[in-house]
Order: sequence, then C-alpha cells, then structure tokens
Amino acid sequence: MKNKILAFILSITLTGCARIDKNTINGGFEELDAHKQPVGYNLDEMNKRNTSYSLKLDSIIKKEGKYSVSLSSKNSNRRFGVLSYSIDKTFRGSEVELKGYLKTEKVKGFAGLWLRIDGADRPLALENMRKVNLNGTTDWVEYNIKLPYNEYTASRLVLGALLVGTGKVWIDNLRLYIDGKPVGEVKSREHNLSKAQRDTAFQKNSLTDSVTVNKQSITNLAILCQVWGFLKYYNNNVIQGNFNMDAELFRVLPSVIKCKNNAQLSTVIEKWVDKVGPPELCINCYRDTEYNVAQEPDYGSIFDKTILNPSLVTKLTFIKNNIFSNNALSYNQNIEYYAEINSNGSGNVTFSNELPYSQMTYPDIGYRLLCLFRYWNMIQYFYPYKNLIGKNWNDALTEYIPKFILVSNSEDYDLTVLKLISSLHDTHANIWSNLPALEKFRGHWKLPFIANFIQNKLVITDFYFNDGKIQDLLKRGDIINEIGGKSVNKLINQYLPFTPGSNHSTQLRDMPSTYLLRTKDTEITVKILRDGINKTFNIKTLPLERAVDTSQMGTPKEYKVLERNIGYIYPGKYSNGDLPKIMKLFKNTRGIIVDMRCYPLDFMPFTFVPFVKLGDNPFAQASAPDVTYPGLFKFGRLIGSNGQNQYKNKVVVIVNEQTQSQAEYTTMAFQSSPNVRVLGSTTAGADGDVSAIVLPGGIRTMISGLGIFYPDGTATQRVGVKIDYIVKPTVEGVKTGRDELLDAAIKIINNAN
Repeated sequence: MKNKILAFILSITLTGCARIDKNTINGGFEELDAHKQPVGYNLDEMNKRNTSYSLKLDSIIKKEGKYSVSLSSKNSNRRFGVLSYSIDKTFRGSEVELKGYLKTEKVKGFAGLWLRIDGADRPLALENMRKVNLNGTTDWVEYNIKLPYNEYTASRLVLGALLVGTGKVWIDNLRLYIDGKPVGEVKSREHNLSKAQRDTAFQKNSLTDSVTVNKQSITNLAILCQVWGFLKYYNNNVIQGNFNMDAELFRVLPSVIKCKNNAQLSTVIEKWVDKVGPPELCINCYRDTEYNVAQEPDYGSIFDKTILNPSLVTKLTFIKNNIFSNNALSYNQNIEYYAEINSNGSGNVTFSNELPYSQMTYPDIGYRLLCLFRYWNMIQYFYPYKNLIGKNWNDALTEYIPKFILVSNSEDYDLTVLKLISSLHDTHANIWSNLPALEKFRGHWKLPFIANFIQNKLVITDFYFNDGKIQDLLKRGDIINEIGGKSVNKLINQYLPFTPGSNHSTQLRDMPSTYLLRTKDTEITVKILRDGINKTFNIKTLPLERAVDTSQMGTPKEYKVLERNIGYIYPGKYSNGDLPKIMKLFKNTRGIIVDMRCYPLDFMPFTFVPFVKLGDNPFAQASAPDVTYPGLFKFGRLIGSNGQNQYKNKVVVIVNEQTQSQAEYTTMAFQSSPNVRVLGSTTAGADGDVSAIVLPGGIRTMISGLGIFYPDGTATQRVGVKIDYIVKPTVEGVKTGRDELLDAAIKIINNAN
C-alpha cells in the first residue's frame, strides 16, 4: 500500500499563482508582493488550510539573501505541513532536479524537499526525501532530489518542502533544473490535443436527468456499459485517442434509455458502434500464445445472440479479432489512450486521460452512470483478482445500476461509490480523496483515545495526549461495549459495507479510526467493561484535527541488539544504506527479529533478505495485465534472490493486520529462506503495485494492479502471507503494556538456540 505520507502529498490542492522569471522560481523568497508574501508562495493561504503548522517569512535565520521560510509544527495536532509551489507548464527534457538548503530544529519525524510531476489527470511521480530521514537539529545543508521526466505526459511540476511530525525546518535557495539547466532557461513544450481532448461537449452536465428503473432499463444500461467499455479498450479508433468516450456515452445514453426491448437496444447500439467505426482488417497479425494464463478476459453478455442481434455480435467479434490493426507501434510501446502499462517497469496498468470532474460533488444521472461504467470496466479488464471478489462481477453491474440512478444527494453518492469500491474486498481500494460530504457523514469530532480490536473486542490501547482528566476515567485495556447508545457489534454491522478491506481483520483494523470513534457530537456516552465491572462515562470529544495518532513517531529504533544478543530491525525506519553497519552488528547475534508490523521505508527483498537467506529459492510470481488483449493476465517468471549465506541463525518475522502490500511481499521474500519463521496474525491481504483510479466528483481510489502469488500458486490477496506461529495480542497484555508478539519471537529464537 502507498504510505500515508505519499498519499497526503499526492492529494495536495495548491493555491496561489506561480511565476517564473528567467533564472529563478523565487526559491530564495527575495521577491515579495504587496502583502509582504514571497511571490508564488501564498503563505497566508497555506496557513489557513493547515492550522496545525505555521509558515513564516524569516529575516533572521537564513542561508543567504534577506529571507528564508520557516515551517514549524503547533501542538502536534496534524502529521504533515508543507510549503508548495506550482509550475503549470511542460518543459522539454528527461530529468527534473530540485536543489535547496534546509536547516532543522528538534524535528521528530522527518523534514525534506519534495517534488511531484503531474500529468493531465493524475500525479505521475513523487520524491520527498523520506529515505534521507532528516531529523533532529541540523545546520544548513544543501540537498537535492531528482525524478525522471516525460515531456509527453507531464503537464505540471509541484515542489517545495515538508515537515512530517514535530519541530521546525527552514528552507532557502530552492532551485529547479531540467536536464541540468535552470528551469527558466528551458523551452516549454506545447501539447497537440488529440481528437478526444478537443471534444469538450458535456463538460458541465450529461443532459440526462431521468431514468425509469425497471428490468428492461437495467438490461439496456448493463449492455451499454459492457459495449462502451469494450470499445474503449478494444477498438483501435478509440485506442488512438480519436473519441472522447465520456462524451460518446452521453450521446447514445438517451436513445438507449428509451429502448423498450432487446431488438430496439441492438439497433441503437449497432448504429453507435458503426459511428465509432471498425478497425482495419489485421493482416499477418501475430499473437503470442506461449504464456501461462492467470486470468482470461470476460466480455459479459455482449456476444450473447439471445440478447443482441447477430449482425451486432459479428461486428463486435471483428473488433476483438483485429485489435492490433493501425496501432502496432503504440502497442509495442505499451501505450493506449485510456490504459497503458506503467512506465516504471512494474507491469501494472495506468489509467490515462480520465477526467475527474471534481466540481460535480453531486453528479447528474448520466455522470453517476459514467462513474459506475468507468469503474466497472476498469475492474472487468484490468483487475488481477476477479476470482477473489466473492461475487460475479457481471452481477455487480446489474446490482449497482439502480443504486447509482436513485442516488439522492452528494453524501448518498459518495457512500454508494464507497460501497461499490468496498465490494471489491481489496485493502488498496478505498476512497483516498477528502470528500466533504463523506467526512461530514463520518463526523468531525473524535473520541480522545485510540482503540483496536483485540480478542474480538474493541479495546482502548492508547491516548492522543497525556491528559490526566481522560486517563482518570479510562484505562488501557478497557473494553468498549457501547458508543452513543449503540452496541459495538451493531456499529460493526452498520459500517462493514463502507469499510474496504481484503479480509475481516483488516476491516476491523480500519473501522475504529474511520467510523466507530468518530462522531458529530461534542460529547458522547461510552460504556466500558473493566475487570468484570460495567462503567458508563460521558466523554468530551476532540476536533478531528487534534485527534491525530502520533504513535508512529515513537516507533522503535530501526535496528538494535536486544537482551541475550538477539538482533532487532524495524523496516519502517530501515534504509539500505545502513545495511553494512547492520550486517556487522548482527553478525554474531543468536537470531534476528524482523518487526514487519509497518510499511517498509526501503525495498529489502534483494538487499537485506540475501544477507539472512540460505539458498536461491524463488519467493513469488506475479500476474500482469496485457493491454494488447485487455482482460488477459499472464504469469511471469518466478521471482527470487540469491542468498549470500552470511547469516545462518534463526530469523523470525513478526506480522499482523498492519503488514500490507510491500510489507507482505517482503515477508514472502524472507520466507524463501529455510531458517526464517513467520509469527503473528492475518496480514492485510493486499499485494501488487497499485493502479490509481479517478471517478466523477474528484473521487480518487486505487486497486491492486498485479497478482502476487507464492511460487506454488497460492494467492496472498485477501488471505495474507503464510504464518508458521499464530500469535495475537490479548486484553491482559494491553493492560500490562507487554508486546506479546515480540515476547513470542524472542522465545522462539531462545528455544532454537
């Protein structure tokens, strides 16, 4: 899973007008406007948007010139503060570099420069110096970060500095370079708009405001959705960017809605298919058939002659069989207008040229159907785990068509989309954008403690602040039975449909912070059980911005030696640059504990794992999509690393529901060594590089874009990694402050020796 820091920065909406002079982006903050603000950096507006951090122009502490900008935390109420600058231009070049000076004071967390490249409809690349782990108190040092740059897909550059956690950082002399030249000296590039981009009809509404829900209308819309998606990903005329498929949907939608039977439906859709046009006949086409199929395409009902007339089915079949024509070059480059293979080499799909329509917080019926149709077809053709959804995805279409038609307001729309996303049962799949209506539904107040499900009970595990008043009432280990007059079990059932997760354990992981402990009230009744005695309290809640879990800031040191000479490493802080020191420190230890209850900071499978691995056993295989044959997923080669046989003692990896995505993949890599054992409980069950999705209303979500399996074909999605020793925390352990999983890992290593 993408870590929360990256997700936060990807979601930043910038304000203020960026201005570029010949050789500067005003990175020294020397040019001020009439309001004494550095030009291009609206500090006042940024401060209004995030009241937990303060941005100030500083004339006392600076690297050079008259000014620097300071970024400092206030009361630790939020985790992130940023200084931002935006350049809405495309430049000719292949690499972008940001340089700048930073000075820190008592930083707990990390500070850094950050740089993001945006495309027309989505972020393309991001770097934020997290791996540098700049913290504590440091004097002025120059730092630089680089990203590969594609002038054909980039449309905007966003840059600045950030502070994650508490403390203060000063920023000065920011400079931006393209291929080594100052950005002000680099020529900008004008994009030639495709035919699809030039079609700007229906930008404000779909002109469809009424649909009668009955059996025939649901059939009409289901077939339209399936044909629309098939043309979008299979017809070369669309693949080349000649048709705006959103607009095409709205053009044909009124006629489809009016169809009284399947014969009329076939006639309307066939005329529309003819308008889009057939591809050229593919002569001497070659399709590679030498591969291991992981998942075959599913076309729904569009080739069913009992629904559609034979002539339409024949035309659709011709399109399917001639997908290569007119587009061989694009396919060789893995490029398609609406879907392309990720340029980073991961193999998952990137959804291109999808407009977010962010202004439509409550879209009209046409745009609501577009939301459903877009999402449904992305899953239909590019989701690697369709067999693990738990239902036939074709049935989901007919189930959700009336739901999207009958949506009554913006909150209902957000919840309907969230419920659809949740039905995928993929922990990567959630709504990651900040939607006001959804946030209002969840509530802007929060109970002043942290609680987790332990032994199937909601248990208080920590507090946000060292507040004597609340800790006089509530204790760690208290079992919560009721909140606001509703039992916890009833609340679980209420919110399960709106809680995405690959498995029940992960849903319960996320539910307290997302729903159970959030409220619209400034005071709420809580009933708890403590030592067999029921107690009731009226608890004052905190504003949401003050209830921030800072527990990760107090996580263990990245590596150390425990008592009895046992090595311990916390991948959430690990850096590959420290590996030589770790190897030396752990060389003579009796065993190593890898605490994978986190998201790894650095990629370990081909660096740290070989250090502790015996042999060259593969640890995984992946299935990847084929954009030349949408819907097909192929297994690739087995993935492995060669063990260096340098460390021969026992290694124990600790996992739980926090172990997700890269953490699960890394655990699988460790498991390829015979001296490794895994201890803990069910992991998040979401593995495979993510593919981002944007839906009408500015709704941003993701899916697992690759299938990840053990070498024997066992899936990790939904079920998580294989576990040798099932160990879970207990309520008694919470009360006494013990880490029972760590204790168990130490015991295993001691017994092994």
